[in-house]
Order: sequence, then structure tokens, then C-alpha cells
Amino acid sequence: MEQNRNDKGVLVSATQTHAPTAPQAGARSRVPAWVHKLGAGTAGPLVGLVVLCLALFIATPVFLTVNNLLNVLDQVTILGILALGMTFVIITGGIDLSVGAVLALAMMVLGYTSHNAGWPLWLSIIAAIVAGGVCGLLNGLGITVTKLPPFIATLAMLSIARGAANVITDGQQIVGYPAWFTALSSQRHFGFLTVTALVLVLLLIAGWAYLRYRPGGRAVYAIGGSNEVARLAGIPVKRFIASVYVLTGLLAGLAGVVLATRLDSSQPSAAVGIELDTIAAVVIGGASLTGGVGRVSGTIVGVLIIGVLRNGLNLLSVSPFVQQIVIGVVIALAVMVDVLRRRSA
Repeated sequence: MEQNRNDKGVLVSATQTHAPTAPQAGARSRVPAWVHKLGAGTAGPLVGLVVLCLALFIATPVFLTVNNLLNVLDQVTILGILALGMTFVIITGGIDLSVGAVLALAMMVLGYTSHNAGWPLWLSIIAAIVAGGVCGLLNGLGITVTKLPPFIATLAMLSIARGAANVITDGQQIVGYPAWFTALSSQRHFGFLTVTALVLVLLLIAGWAYLRYRPGGRAVYAIGGSNEVARLAGIPVKRFIASVYVLTGLLAGLAGVVLATRLDSSQPSAAVGIELDTIAAVVIGGASLTGGVGRVSGTIVGVLIIGVLRNGLNLLSVSPFVQQIVIGVVIALAVMVDVLRRRSA
């Protein structure tokens, strides 16, 4: 057998010096390189968004009109607020199935306190957001203290919050808010921007800056990478996880207020199934359901893909039932790309 001396003067065989590299190269080559590039960062989802917009423009020229694009922006406001919180949760390796129900509960707290209890509307808005935060805190404590899996803890909260939303008014909706309140989501300033859309933009900028530049943002990624390693590094893992779920609850409460401005009512059945769109937007944007990976910029693209897709299908008069199938296929493809990307890595 041919032998060589390594840099320390130890005799090693030629096969020993070269064998370890061959399996590594072969293992990586099993997954096409384009899959790894497609899922990297925000570039892949952004390309998908551009292709989707071009396809819809060819199918219906109305799609790229200014009025329709402004409608898309208004329509994704609620989804964008929820998806921002979900981005933090998924980066930590968790999941929150309760955001839609918490949104509905916040709407009913807003309506009941302002219409039935006689509170000033500004105080009712605060109460609605706080109610969402309390639900998020219960989720966080259930996960960190009682050790419930995030799926189970938030699934239980989904049922509790949806039931509480119906109990408040015995399942009846509350209608009629002041004109200034509904104008927050209908009156365009500078010809294109509503107050609620501006709130979404500011929240997204704040979330992006926190994850990118603050030590807490790096801690969120570290927890998603490995809870145990983060704990050994001195990060208060339980406190951060609970805080992330509180943030998601607060944002769900805010989304409930925004939806009330759009509907001019509070409805206990509002936002049924929106948690699926929320998770889909984050995953399509490049986040990994295993944790440790995700960007607010990617979530923005994912939210726009969901919003543009629904808007385009509506313009094409596609049945809402078929739209559910399409969204499901998109979710499956996004997760498949994520799985293949992780294999290639």
C-alpha cells in the first residue's frame, strides 16, 4: 500500500488522505444545486413573486393597475401583522396556531368594552391589544413552564380564545364604530397610504432591525438553532420564548383592531383559518419550521405572494374552494424546497 507522510511526519496511507472527501462531495451532489440556491435567503421567493405578478398581468391586465395594487396592500395588512409575530415564533423553532382565534377575541373585547361597557374607544383599543398579549403569555407559560409542545399549547389556546370570543356576546357580532376609526383603514394619505398600512410598514422595519442588529435578535436565532447550546451560552431561553409568544399575541390583538376598522364591526367568527395563511407566508419567505432560519424581509415577500395570489385568483373569478387547494399546494412546495435545501446543506 502506498504511504505518505503528513505535515506532522506521521505515516498515512494514500487512501486515508483522500477517502474522507469523496463521500462528502457525493452526498451533496444528490440534491440539485438549483434547489439550494432557490431556497437561499429572500432571492428565491422574490423571483417567485415577480413571476407570479407577470403571469397574473398576462392573465388579467387589471392586476397591475394602481387601484388594484393599493387594494392588495390594504388586504395584506392584517396578514402582515400576524406574519411578523409568527416569524419570531418559527425562528425559535415553535409554532402558533392560535393567532386567528386570538385576533377574534381581541375584536370582541374591543366591541364589548366600547359598545356595552361604555369605555372610550381608545381605552378599548388598548384592552383589545392587551387581551391578545395575555393569550400570548398563556401560550408562552404553557410551553416553558408546563413543557407542553408548542403545537398542543397553541391548539388549546385556539379553542379557548375562539370559545371566549363567542361567549362575550353569545355569538353575536357588534356593528358600528365612529367614522374616524374606520377611516384608519380606508382614507388614503398622500394618495396611497392608509394609517393601518403605515403601521404595518413601521412594525416590519422595527422587527427587521431588531432581528438584524439587536443582541435579542441574535438570541432568537440561537434558541432556534439549539435550546441547550443557547442556555449554556447564558441566554435566558425560557424568558425569550415566552416573550416571543407574548409579542405574537400583542400583534394578533393589534390585527384584531385593524380588522375591526376594515369591517366596521366585531365578529366572533372572524379570521377563521388565517393562521394557515400566516404560517404559509413565513415558510414561503424562507423560514425553516425546524427553527434557526428566517428573515423579516423574506416574510414580507411571502405575505405579498399570498396576497397577490388570492387577489389574482379573485380577479380570475376562481372559486374560493379552489383557492384553498392552490394555497395548500404552494405551502407544500415551499416546505419541500426547505427540506431539500437543508439536505443539501
